[in-house]
Amino acid sequence: MDLRKLERRLGYEFNDTALFEQALTHKSHGTPNNERLEFLGDAVLGYVIAHELYLQHLTLAEDALTLMRASLVRKETLHQIATHLQIGDFLRLGIGERKSGGQQRASILADALEAIIGAVRLDGGIEAAGDLVTRLFEQRLQAVINQEFKDPKTRLQELLQSRKLPLPGYEVIATSGSEHSRTFTVSCVVSELDLTAEGAGASRRDAEKVAAEIMIELIVERIDDEN
Repeated sequence: MDLRKLERRLGYEFNDTALFEQALTHKSHGTPNNERLEFLGDAVLGYVIAHELYLQHLTLAEDALTLMRASLVRKETLHQIATHLQIGDFLRLGIGERKSGGQQRASILADALEAIIGAVRLDGGIEAAGDLVTRLFEQRLQAVINQEFKDPKTRLQELLQSRKLPLPGYEVIATSGSEHSRTFTVSCVVSELDLTAEGAGASRRDAEKVAAEIMIELIVERIDDEN
């Protein structure tokens, strides 16, 4: 497999080819795989996108920046970029995963892209990883200000309605901290799908948003597995 093709698409040449190969290795193939690199890449991606949004949109409030970041780093966006790069052609999968179409599975492609970002961070440093992220997300970063942003609760409601499912239920399951620095933990339940997500925040509303965002990811993964 000629990884140089993918390096050219990424605009980055690895010093450590083994690290690149690991980033493209799904857990079904064995170890070492890309799970730890995905963890690192997720953190790097979130930081770089937040930094770019902060610099590019100096007058926007935190809520707007948070919604922008969420729209850019969510799995659907990562899947689109990974598909454009044709990362699926270079994935190392187990036999069963490959036979079931794993090279086109949205969650696997999104995770592989995050792993590549993590691998570049280790191979070339944070500046190289930042350059990669800004290249890959350049058009989306430019266009994001023009998008209509909906909070996660609204997006979750629309997702469920599109599948003819009832609205989710939210419940405060815990509170902690002092009166002036309280943290709320909320559960979001979609009983028809037997799914539960939990989120924490400084207010019940913030916690509900976090739980809704997590629930969206769970449902997307469920849909992806069904396909």
